Amino acid sequence: MLKKQNKNFTTISDVANYAKVGKTSVSRYLNGEQDKLSEALREKIAQAIAHLDFRPNHSARMLRAGHSKLIGLMLADVTNPYSIDVLRGVEHICRQEGYMLMVCNTDNERELQDRYLALLEAHRVDGIIVNTSGMAQKQISSLTQISCPIVMVDRINTSLGFDTVGLDNETAAKEACLHLQSKAYESILVITKSLEIDPRQARVDAIKAFTQEHEDISCDIIEIETMTVNQLSKEIQTFIDAYPNSKKAIFTTNGVAMMSTAKALKQLGAHIGSDIGLIGIDDPEWAQLLEGGITVMRQPAQQIGQTACERLLGRVQGNNQPAEHIKLTAELIVRQST
Repeated sequence: MLKKQNKNFTTISDVANYAKVGKTSVSRYLNGEQDKLSEALREKIAQAIAHLDFRPNHSARMLRAGHSKLIGLMLADVTNPYSIDVLRGVEHICRQEGYMLMVCNTDNERELQDRYLALLEAHRVDGIIVNTSGMAQKQISSLTQISCPIVMVDRINTSLGFDTVGLDNETAAKEACLHLQSKAYESILVITKSLEIDPRQARVDAIKAFTQEHEDISCDIIEIETMTVNQLSKEIQTFIDAYPNSKKAIFTTNGVAMMSTAKALKQLGAHIGSDIGLIGIDDPEWAQLLEGGITVMRQPAQQIGQTACERLLGRVQGNNQPAEHIKLTAELIVRQST
């Protein structure tokens, strides 16, 4: 009689030897074909499995069947609240559909991105979701070398053949401008991180288009990718001085730009809401607390994650339709900053 072995090393052969049956019978038992076995055989195999504390290697079985039941998620910045909400949405669908999720944080570094792509391929994931916020276009070109389906989050361009899921940037920016216009704001300063990221460029373009169509409101634009808070403070002061007789507001294209702007306004001693308005895309938790709260266009980040995962699983299961850019709607949350 075989001794009970460590469950990590117990094999189908061990079970077959203990039960004194063939490996084929054990495989049928494990694969749900128990109706092809006699009651006596089923009982022998069940007793052997219990005695040996056998755990089937589901990964090997899935790979033999042509899929791993693994999904990869690459995040550009795991500290970003938006990325965390996307992760929650993806994880919800994976759990619901019986998939395991492998999460990789690239810290916006190309070397880490390449390393994690190789790791995900080595694990033969069924598909990959890439939250590319912070990655320039040249950084994502290597994704075309990956053989499994890919869905991109917070991107617009589908020219690489990947589905993209993100915010309806044009509508969100226009709704923010309409809100500012309804509150009689006349001058807008747009503060943005790098415009190499196409959703930010889309937001800025939509604001420019709005102000060109409405003579009662104007906009200036500052890109702050390498700017310190001191430099940003000077730029904001220049904007304030340039429009002494108009009601002014600042629009930030994401939560990071909003945080930098809030710091710069504090350094200037400007009171948000009374001295200058502030509105932005993204709704970090602190935005509800600062000086009565900051008005935002709240992104449906969890829904974006869920939609991206549903789209990816559709591709895994054989959906061969052309790549699509799926746009979801932001929600205007009005607080005291406007």
